[in-house]
Amino acid sequence: MKRNVVLKLSGVERHYGQGDTVLSILKGADFTLHSGEIVALVAPSGTGKSTLLHLAGLLEHPDDGEVSINGHACNGLSDDKRTAIRRSEIGFVYQFHHLLPEFSAQENIMMPQMISGLARKEAAVRAQQLLEYMRIGHRGSHRPGELSGGEQQRVAIARAVANAPSLLLADEPTGNLDPETANYVFDALEALVRQSGLAALIATHNHDLAARMDRRVTITDGKVVEF
Repeated sequence: MKRNVVLKLSGVERHYGQGDTVLSILKGADFTLHSGEIVALVAPSGTGKSTLLHLAGLLEHPDDGEVSINGHACNGLSDDKRTAIRRSEIGFVYQFHHLLPEFSAQENIMMPQMISGLARKEAAVRAQQLLEYMRIGHRGSHRPGELSGGEQQRVAIARAVANAPSLLLADEPTGNLDPETANYVFDALEALVRQSGLAALIATHNHDLAARMDRRVTITDGKVVEF
């Protein structure tokens, strides 16, 4: 089956000023991610891992090069258009779940759908379907403070894919979890990617989980290289 190119970084440069010096994080970085593919980004802190995710998620602009989502070059787009692509095409999962504490698990998953214009009833149905898929359908009425760490992160993953994005970016999604829970959460994430055809780039320090993904890449001298 042919896989579509969902994310493509071409010759991407990213530099930051530090006093009188310039810190070069990415130097002509190239990277391609296909639909249905899970790639592990394994790199020490300070090498540009978060910068790469921010660029891929259109949260930052590269200093040079191009970031393309589903074949569309994004660098020259207005902030409004970049925001629209983030809402419709990109899902984010972070190490900390960032769920809204005053709302239930189901309501947290409904939020991005309703922001995108889906009716409350339809958003509730899809949210419950995602909760069932993540094997926590019985916890939908519970608020984040009533959920375990693994349950909270599964809600966060469900929220990230609620609008059926084509690209999922995750930054240490199991970093706060014990090994057994981390494996369980990754199992759910992997099943979701395989079934939906998502393209997923997952930054992790967990080498056991990284070994289970389709490919492993790191950042060396400002470039993305495969293990």
